[in-house]
Amino acid sequence: MTEARAGAETEGASAEPASALAPPPLARMGVAVLALVGLLIATYMLLHRLGVVGRLICGPEGACEIVQSSKWATFLSLPVPLVGVLGYLVLLVVAVLGLQPPWARDRRVSVVLVVLSGIAVAFTAYLTAIEAWVIHAWCRWCLGSAAVIVLILACALVDLVRVSRREEAL
Repeated sequence: MTEARAGAETEGASAEPASALAPPPLARMGVAVLALVGLLIATYMLLHRLGVVGRLICGPEGACEIVQSSKWATFLSLPVPLVGVLGYLVLLVVAVLGLQPPWARDRRVSVVLVVLSGIAVAFTAYLTAIEAWVIHAWCRWCLGSAAVIVLILACALVDLVRVSRREEAL
């Protein structure tokens, strides 16, 4: 009877689908963690904008206050930090869903992450250029968010390469 049980356990282990044994998509995990970091930064900035938190902690020169109180701190009548909160939230949801077994190997998730983060990087580059050449002030929180979104794009590209190589191998 023990041999029969051992045989059944061995058969059960080998009957597991290969996807259950595959390593998790680490780049997507990176996107999820970084999107959470970006979400926290954007939320802090939005809470400041809404008057929930007082002065921004940004260094002695107060550049964050200058940037956040400029006319460039809104986009299509929305506060820029709200755009960041929504963008990071969408990236977080897509990355977390992309970690689930039905979508862990789906190329469409990778493409969506690359497209969304690419748009976000372009928007961030525009805002950073405004800081440099129009406002002449650097918000450290904005720069931190810029670094996060660039890292998210890098992780999304790595994930797209991973999925593409897997498809080529099949």
